[in-house]
Amino acid sequence: QVRLVESGGGLVQAGGSLRLSCTASGISFRLNAMGWYRQAPWKERELVAAFDSHGATNYADSVTGRFTISRDYAQNTLYLQMNSLKPEDTAMYYCTALDVRPRPWGPGTQVTISS
Repeated sequence: QVRLVESGGGLVQAGGSLRLSCTASGISFRLNAMGWYRQAPWKERELVAAFDSHGATNYADSVTGRFTISRDYAQNTLYLQMNSLKPEDTAMYYCTALDVRPRPWGPGTQVTISS
């Protein structure tokens, strides 16, 4: 059974930084494509950053140059370094395995950016 737990969210001022973490069990970061999604109130969940099955990274246009996805194989942990944060980055952030069905989701971690 896949289990994902996100952490690292919080309240920061615009321009600040946060580092999100996602610990996983039941899957291997070496074998699975992993990614970060976010969902703001009254909006659809959107893909923010991801590793594909070949290890290449992809980012949403809105976060390119500000966010960096990384992973620690030994700890089976996925990270999202978020810099130069903007109020529009405010959302619940989730990690997931992109090539697992049904797609697993953790409880998420709330990121709130004040202007």
